[in-house]
Amino acid sequence: QVQFVESGGGLGQPGGSLRLSCLASGFPSSTYFMSWYRQAPGKERELVAWISNGRETTEYIDSVVGRFTISRDDAKNTLYLQMNKLKHEDAALYYCNRGADPASASVSNSWGQGTPVIVSS
Repeated sequence: QVQFVESGGGLGQPGGSLRLSCLASGFPSSTYFMSWYRQAPGKERELVAWISNGRETTEYIDSVVGRFTISRDDAKNTLYLQMNKLKHEDAALYYCNRGADPASASVSNSWGQGTPVIVSS
């Protein structure tokens, strides 16, 4: 069974940093793109960043470019999101999944509990 367990969220200050982790299981993660998503209250879940397998090519939404870094350690079946220069707009519940788009994520038919990120002084 495909499973994702997100962790590392918490309270961050504006301009501060947090590092999120996602432990994946139930599939060969080394053969898939992986992504981070976030969902703020009252808003739809949005794709934040993705990373390819192999060459580990990355892509980010414009609002996080230069601030967030997605990485992976396939030996540990783990995906990471380093979040720097935090803004209030970054506050959300963060999820991970496989693939580089929601359609690919839907194939896994699984979402973790997410890890919350709060940004406050």
